[in-house]
Amino acid sequence: MRTKFFVFAVLALALVLSACGPTTINQEAQPAIRTLSVNGVGQVSITPDIAYIYIGVHSEGATASEAVDENKVQTSAVIKAIKDAGVDEKDINTTNFSIWPSQQYSPEGTITGTIYMVDNTVYVVVRDLASLGDLLDSTISAGANTINSIQFDIADDSAAVKEARVKAVEDAKVQAQELADAAGIELGEIQNISFYDNSPYPVYEGKGGGGGYDAAASVPIQPGQLSISVSVSINYGIK
Repeated sequence: MRTKFFVFAVLALALVLSACGPTTINQEAQPAIRTLSVNGVGQVSITPDIAYIYIGVHSEGATASEAVDENKVQTSAVIKAIKDAGVDEKDINTTNFSIWPSQQYSPEGTITGTIYMVDNTVYVVVRDLASLGDLLDSTISAGANTINSIQFDIADDSAAVKEARVKAVEDAKVQAQELADAAGIELGEIQNISFYDNSPYPVYEGKGGGGGYDAAASVPIQPGQLSISVSVSINYGIK
């Protein structure tokens, strides 16, 4: 009985080992997918309808309190002028208020005293570009003496971006077909596509005079055109 059981156990072990051995499956190698990659660009020019601008007041005084008091009066007048020009209060935000001492020196290099500098700057969103020139005039007259970084933009550029995407895809299609014709191949289905939106805008900078500024006409402002640009990358299969 023991001999029969031993023989059966050996046979069972041999079957298990044979089942765990390597299995060879004949599988044909899949051919590599041939592709053609192209990049397309689409651009749309559009007139800006919104502007961002920094307007500020710089004051100096023999003491910090004197400089601050003078700055408060001028800044309040400037903010009132901005509101009177039709800018909503939510579009006026203080971005900087700073005080610092500045030592004064004689021609010989010795310290002669100290004056205090105060800067107060507000960030303004102008949604009516037709009034921008008059707004600058009124704020300068009210006491603004620093005006920087006028940036033009588009409040809603979704339609322009959509148009630029269509143009970018069409540009890529034309390039792909031209390359396929030149190489004597036939385009297949699109394998993948990616895109990148890039919407640059020009930056204009200007400086205003002090509160005594007087002009016969409003400050001339030319917003120009903005360019909405989209780049696409498309991979086509080759038949």
